[in-house]
Amino acid sequence: MRVLEDKEALRRLMISGWRALDRKDWRAWIECWAEDAVLEFGPWGEIHGREAVRAKVEEAHFPSMQHHILNMDFQVEEDRATGIGYMWFVAVTRIGQSSAPYSMGGPYDWNFRRGPEGGWLLVRQRLGVWWTYGDEPPDGLG
Repeated sequence: MRVLEDKEALRRLMISGWRALDRKDWRAWIECWAEDAVLEFGPWGEIHGREAVRAKVEEAHFPSMQHHILNMDFQVEEDRATGIGYMWFVAVTRIGQSSAPYSMGGPYDWNFRRGPEGGWLLVRQRLGVWWTYGDEPPDGLG
């Protein structure tokens, strides 16, 4: 039963965190990450540390965005967990202009650990880009 509860907690962490990201609620989003977290994203390389991750993501300029996290699966082993999923990201690049939004998709690969208060924290996220659609990526993405 504990493993099922942990898997649901991990799913909720990712969904609520990425909804906060889409609202640009940087504080709520970054609270999902461990202090020593690492973000790996092709165009950006590796970013080390929670505040560095937050700063890099904030500097990417999107008037509006939506992250869809699909096919999530988690494996839990005591106070550590891994997960995989797929990302479908859509961003409005020009407000008030008729244009195709920029979108991309690819695999997520996550590592988690239980935090000091018992909740889960994201320790490492690797994001691969398998496809893109649209004329140009939004500022800060490429």
